[in-house]
Amino acid sequence: MKAFEYASPATKEQAVSLLGAQWGETEILAGGTDLLSLMKEYLSTPKRVVNIKEIKEFQGIRYSPTAGLRLGALATLEELLDNPAVKKEYAALADAADGVRSQQIRNFGTVGGDLCQRPRCWYFRSGFGYFPKGDGGEDLVAQGENRYHAILGNSGPAYFVNPSSLAPALIAFNAKIRLFGAKGWREVSAEQFFVIPKSENEREYVMKSDEILGEIIVPPAKGLKSATYEVRQKEALDWPLAAASVALKMNGKTVQEARLVLGHVAPIPWRCPDAEKALAGQSGEGSASEAAKLALKDAKPLSQNSYKVQVARVALKRAILQAAQGGA
Repeated sequence: MKAFEYASPATKEQAVSLLGAQWGETEILAGGTDLLSLMKEYLSTPKRVVNIKEIKEFQGIRYSPTAGLRLGALATLEELLDNPAVKKEYAALADAADGVRSQQIRNFGTVGGDLCQRPRCWYFRSGFGYFPKGDGGEDLVAQGENRYHAILGNSGPAYFVNPSSLAPALIAFNAKIRLFGAKGWREVSAEQFFVIPKSENEREYVMKSDEILGEIIVPPAKGLKSATYEVRQKEALDWPLAAASVALKMNGKTVQEARLVLGHVAPIPWRCPDAEKALAGQSGEGSASEAAKLALKDAKPLSQNSYKVQVARVALKRAILQAAQGGA
């Protein structure tokens, strides 16, 4: 690990003043479950690491029926799972957190860290960057091992999948992400927080290098039925092959409105607006199947990952049925 300067500010203002003007100059330390691995492999070599764990304003979980859910970026996944309001009102979010099977990561991993973790693409983690090329300029992902890569949003140049467990559920609940910088707070929707980088100097989100993700605001979910369904190779710690989070407004057994979001199939969490429209006014397993097919109609699998199309369809169908039949 490359030597670095370490700072542990007590306030968000102090923390922001320590951040760099460009990505890579400084890094933020919260749970550390991703950053420390990147630093050990020299994939991240910051001059300064800013520990934000002592900033009380970024901690904790609060809920009220009128204001909704407030998640401090430093709240751990275990806190999320232990919170009665999350279990009762935001089942899709609890389902997503429960999918993280490592007790160690649940205890140390934070909500903000989950949203900001870097791609799990093995080319990226081997030091080839977002857009890995061979010695002859060939595209290593398109022509190589790509069975876990994107089937949506992969027209170029990125093929990795967004690794966040919580992002699809937060988007399904229409959450807002609050970022703190030198000019104060700014707010973006969870859906707009994630972007597909076009160069190696960018990141996978709209947050700037001198900003900190401080908290997430989730609107009241009273009356919504929700669920997250993941398909993975093993029950132990692993990232899903595909996942789906849904939030449904129901009238009896009929869907009035739907928000459907796929995870681990694209460089960003993937909203499915056409499927949402098709599901409105419908009920039954057949309508869930049709919505799932419609959500994947534009999928463009690579040479080794066509199986993910069916896996994603199954995940979305089962998430819809799970929510409609008994989600929170």
